[in-house]
Formats: sequence, C-alpha cells, structure tokens
Amino acid sequence: MPSSSRAPKPPSHPRRYAVIGAGLAGIACARTLAQAGHEVRVLEQASQVGGRMAGATSPFGSFDSGAQYFTVRDDRFRRALETTPAAVRPWNTNAVRVLDPLGRIAEAAEPSPQTRWVGAPVMDALPREWARPLADALSLDTFAERIEPDALDTRRWQVRTAGPQGAVHVEPGFDAVLLAIPAPHAAALLERSRVAPVFAQKLAQVDIAPCWTLMLAFPQAGTTPLGPQWNAALSSHHRVAWLARESTKPGREPVERWTVQASPAWSAEHFGDDEARVTAKLLKAFAEITGIRAQPAHTQARRWRHAKTLTPLGRSHLWDSQVGLGLCGDWCLGHRVEHAFASGLELALAALEG
Repeated sequence: MPSSSRAPKPPSHPRRYAVIGAGLAGIACARTLAQAGHEVRVLEQASQVGGRMAGATSPFGSFDSGAQYFTVRDDRFRRALETTPAAVRPWNTNAVRVLDPLGRIAEAAEPSPQTRWVGAPVMDALPREWARPLADALSLDTFAERIEPDALDTRRWQVRTAGPQGAVHVEPGFDAVLLAIPAPHAAALLERSRVAPVFAQKLAQVDIAPCWTLMLAFPQAGTTPLGPQWNAALSSHHRVAWLARESTKPGREPVERWTVQASPAWSAEHFGDDEARVTAKLLKAFAEITGIRAQPAHTQARRWRHAKTLTPLGRSHLWDSQVGLGLCGDWCLGHRVEHAFASGLELALAALEG
C-alpha cells in the first residue's frame, strides 16, 4: 500500500479485480490495486472490516477481542501506518511477563526492542480507516459461494455470492479473483468452485489453531488496578496463553478490564463447548494466574475458529497469472498483523506484474 505525493499514472489497460475478504490482508491488497488505477470489488462475509483486528464493546469500555497488538519490522508497513497516524498508538506494557502455570514470573521481564502498537481507540480503527477509500467498492455481509468462468467471457471470472437474506447474486467480469481469507475457508471455496487443485494441495499443509477469548470488566475497582502490577503476560497455564489489562491501552476507558486468550491446545480441545462452560473454566484459570477473585460485572466469550497459525504456508502469497487466481493472508507467513499486511501487499504487486 505504498503512498506517494504524486498521483500515479493511470494504467493503459485497467483491469477488474475481486478481492474476497476484508481483513487487513484483503484491505492492503485492494488498496494497492485501486491506487494503481484498477477497479476493485471487495466482498466480505462479516458485517465489518478487519478480520481478527476486532473490537468488542461493553457498558464498561471496549476490548480487543482478537489481535492484541502489533509490531512494525517492515518499512513498507511503517510507511503505510504513517498515512493514518491517528488510528494507531504505542502501548506501554511495562514489559510483557512470562508466567509459570501458577502465575509466578518465570523469566526476567525485559523491555521488548519492538514497540507494541494498538489501534486507537480500538484495534479495528486501523482497518476501518484504511478501508475508507474502498467504501464504494466494498460489500459487507456478502458470502462468496463460488468462483466460476464468466458466462459471457470465459477468459474472465464471475463470483456467485449470497447476501444477508440469502439472495444469490452473480458479479461478472473479473480479470482476477484474489482470496484474502483463512486458509481453510479458501480451500473450501476452491473445492466448491472446482478450480486450482494445486492451490488446494498447498493449503492442506497450513495448520491454524482456534482460540477462545474471554473479556472481563471489574467496574467495582474504579480506576485502581486489581491484582498484579503487570499489564500483559504470556502464560504457560494449560488453559491460558495470554492476558492483557485492556484499561492500560492508550485511548481506552479507565475501568479495570482484562482480555484472556486460551492456549491453542485448550481451545482445540474445548472448541465445541458452550460459552457458559468456557467462561467458567477460563475465569477460574484467570483467578489462579492473577489472584483476582472478585466477580466480574461483565463477561463475554468469543471463539475464533481460525486464530493462530501453527504451520504457515512459508511464502508471502500464491498467484497463478495464467488463470488469474491468488491467495494471501497472515497464515502465509505466520500470525502477526504485519504478516497479513505484507502478504496482501505482495499479492497485489504480483497481480499488477501480471
């Protein structure tokens, strides 16, 4: 998503792209293509953009229900962030602790050499801001059912979609279709469409773990921190992998709030549990780790079906210029927010090269 003070020269032969998925990878991909002067349609199944860069609201303040923060190592990502400085802010975690199963600090706390950033005032502020120029090209609540050869021009593609009420619609005339969705969703769409079997074989190698997330609010504490003095920690407790005091993130409400993310193994084992059972188990683990045994006034659990990449694709994207199909996502390179950006950008650049 490179930016320049000079307007780019319009392409001599503008192409039409469908980008399926409006997480950060899809937005980065679509914006790069649009900035190069091509027509883009973005189709997103959810009711909002951002994917796992998601926020949740409560009467006591917001939560980052998915990605908790991001770092910046890629200069291209840094330059893109500089175009929307109000949407991100650095988060002073006072060093992330590493805890043993009983909540004791297992390793000396060392400041990270990488600044940890968050969206402001909530994590999805960044993807929402980046999606603004795509507003007229973006369709939310739109599920891509199938990719098909265009009925009038078999050199191109059409995408069969279903809307919020199940109404089927066919969008024709795409020179290329780019999938910016989790690997299992991409594999299922390709299988339904009976296209790109080679891509399907590569996607089968990707392993992505689920994640149960629990959000807690303790308004009875006022603005006085409860329990430990740290603001974020990695945990080796068998149920919990990560804890963060949401109220310490910049621009957030001061009411004491915590986000607890379950470990990949526990999330997989309890994937089919109902919300009440998951809440009870994670709340017990939270108390064991933090020593906070007060009853929260607000609890909310969210299950992410595809959260943390365990085995990535090992390359930034997949692209077949002969047929005009491509795939991108954080799962190509890992699980970081920056991986999503880099993957979407590099797929767009590959598509622009033909």
